[in-house]
Amino acid sequence: MSPPSAAAGKRIAFIQAGWHRDIVAQCRLSFIAEMAVLGIAESDIDVIDVAGAFEIPLHAQVLANSGQYAAIAASALVVDGGIYRHDFVADAVISGMMQVQLATGVPVLSAVLTPHHFHAGHEHQEFYFQHFKVKGAELATACAATIRSLQRLENPAAKPHAALAA
Repeated sequence: MSPPSAAAGKRIAFIQAGWHRDIVAQCRLSFIAEMAVLGIAESDIDVIDVAGAFEIPLHAQVLANSGQYAAIAASALVVDGGIYRHDFVADAVISGMMQVQLATGVPVLSAVLTPHHFHAGHEHQEFYFQHFKVKGAELATACAATIRSLQRLENPAAKPHAALAA
């Protein structure tokens, strides 16, 4: 028997940006593994690939408006490519994600990271490869806690979803 879904038949969405895919994928893999520990089956998580971080808010909005998702998590690595636009992109992405969750009531959680000094050398690649594993587990924990908290706020008399009642 598979673990129950996130909340009242709703799913979890995980949006991942394509830039630095090998690093960003570590967040997704760790997120899915930790969600399984928390009682949410991989089959209850939809993974959506987008070109880059900038595309995350629009996809999050479409997913949130569908009514199918208890929460949306997103991961990207936004780096300084030498033309100083990464700060603007990161700010737009995070602001857009916040706007989506406030407008829809569906939590949109972020592991969109913007390191100050990233370069393509092995040392940085390995550091962020490992760091995104940590961030994926943290993102899953935050996702489950947020769903649980919102369930309590929406219906204080009801018991939290069994898979999230910790």
